[in-house]
Amino acid sequence: MQRVLAGIAQNNFLVVGRAGMDFFPDPPGVKTEEADTFKAGLGGSSANIAAGVVKLGGQAALVTSVSDDSVGRYCVKQLQSYGVDCVHVKSVGGEFRNSLAVYESRVEEHQSVIYRNGAADFQFTKQDAEEVAYGDYGALVTAGTVFAAEPSRSAAFHAFELARSAGLPIVFDVDYRPYSWPSPQVAEEVLSRAGALSDVIVGNDEEFGFMAGGIDKGLAKARALSQSTAKIVIYKMGEKGAITFAGDQELHTGIYKVTALKPTGAGDSFMAGFLASMAQGLSLQHAVLRGSACAAIVVGKPGCAPAMPYPDDLKTFLAQHPGPSVVKE
Repeated sequence: MQRVLAGIAQNNFLVVGRAGMDFFPDPPGVKTEEADTFKAGLGGSSANIAAGVVKLGGQAALVTSVSDDSVGRYCVKQLQSYGVDCVHVKSVGGEFRNSLAVYESRVEEHQSVIYRNGAADFQFTKQDAEEVAYGDYGALVTAGTVFAAEPSRSAAFHAFELARSAGLPIVFDVDYRPYSWPSPQVAEEVLSRAGALSDVIVGNDEEFGFMAGGIDKGLAKARALSQSTAKIVIYKMGEKGAITFAGDQELHTGIYKVTALKPTGAGDSFMAGFLASMAQGLSLQHAVLRGSACAAIVVGKPGCAPAMPYPDDLKTFLAQHPGPSVVKE
């Protein structure tokens, strides 16, 4: 556990995974098919996490591939505007394209369409992984989508090996997206393998259930991981809060209830808030609650990376909110 905490405390994260462009109808509440105007923002789970960490005062470098076109350049420019280090962001030509998400800023009948055909970020290679100086960072962070296709899958596992050799703890957000995978069977096998190699694992009840072969088995899967290979496992349950396993600890935490504008971006913001809070020396329980607060902030605003809070935003939210929900253990 001390190695994990010491790595996160450096507040300098190597984040592996995709950056994409988000489109969302404006004003909020409008259906995609009825929209005349769309706004754009940075998206992609790993890019969101990196941007969220930096906005909260940390450092983050993204390792990914982007398309060698205007959309890829947009993503790089957005990453740089947030202060994310892009030295390991590679442009790839040919027919590979950046991922694109079109989603609505509304909860009722919410629609989200993801374009991931021939995705540029799946062109992350073992050679790319070997070009990173892992000792320059405190921890490696990634999300499950990086494992969905080759060569990115093998490259990400190679990055795990190199990070481990350099003494970095590995932080893994399960982030299962069925549309990215060739089959559920492949996803279950690969995500379980990644989880077994990780020091910190974050996922929701459905994701752990998927890894375990049934949602009723998810909680036991999370607990078992914490008792075998992982040091910290966070089992998120939506409105019911989260259960965090760490050694002999089993922490139950609630959520910050808000009127949500949309359901997207919450998981990425949770991870950013959790890591930033741990890096600042907060207790595990308080770090999980800060992550939950960051998630609540993001679902209340349009966009993903643009909606993630700065320290003053988080401070104001916590001061004005009555507090997290009470959970029964």
